Amino acid sequence: MIEVSALTEHADLQQAVRLQKEIWGFSEIELLPVRLFVVATKVGGQVFGAFDGSRMIGFLLAIPGIKPGGKSYLHSHMMGVLAEYQNRGVGRLLKLAQRNDAIKTGVNLIEWTFDPLELKNAFFNIKRLGAIVRRYVPNQYGTTTSHLHGGLPTDRCVAEWHVSSIRVADILSGERADEDIEARIEVPAAIARWRIHEPKRAREEQQRIGEDFVNYFRQGLAVVGFERGETAGSYLLGTWQSD
Repeated sequence: MIEVSALTEHADLQQAVRLQKEIWGFSEIELLPVRLFVVATKVGGQVFGAFDGSRMIGFLLAIPGIKPGGKSYLHSHMMGVLAEYQNRGVGRLLKLAQRNDAIKTGVNLIEWTFDPLELKNAFFNIKRLGAIVRRYVPNQYGTTTSHLHGGLPTDRCVAEWHVSSIRVADILSGERADEDIEARIEVPAAIARWRIHEPKRAREEQQRIGEDFVNYFRQGLAVVGFERGETAGSYLLGTWQSD
């Protein structure tokens, strides 16, 4: 049985650092150090670990932030699960623990970035968790050494998770009706293969997708849904209003 708990002991935080290298394949210089995990636990951030028995198989790190005007929120900087435990609901357990903790402490907004070319993550963030997207950031982290990034610029969508909203509660319970859709952005499923074997083609597609996001966001639309198909994933855009 997989269990999730808050991490406070140095030994557990060191395990989370080691998992970064195993999951993403980062070089040593790109690993988030134990010091950052320690600071997060002291200043209102979150560090959660997912365990199979005594073995840590996933973790989540969030740090506090302040919006213009003084509103506090959490930036969920990193979440990872070992490959052999993926597609088993571990990520959902970590995010639900994060949401429960945020609500208890009076935080209503959690944000994180994700790669819009990673269709499984997009489906999870938008369809399963109920996050929306209104911002697109080109090359957020620069080019990294991770094999998962395929040498492409780290263009990112910013997920907004309004954890106390009726919309999110309905989606988590499976009761939310479909939104009114005004536009869609399709991402071919083959992009994962192109990253490895046709990087020029992958980069051209990444640029096209980024331009579509920026154009629709300038029109005031937000990503409010996501569909998966055999050959493509589709970001569904419409007008979003907070509840």
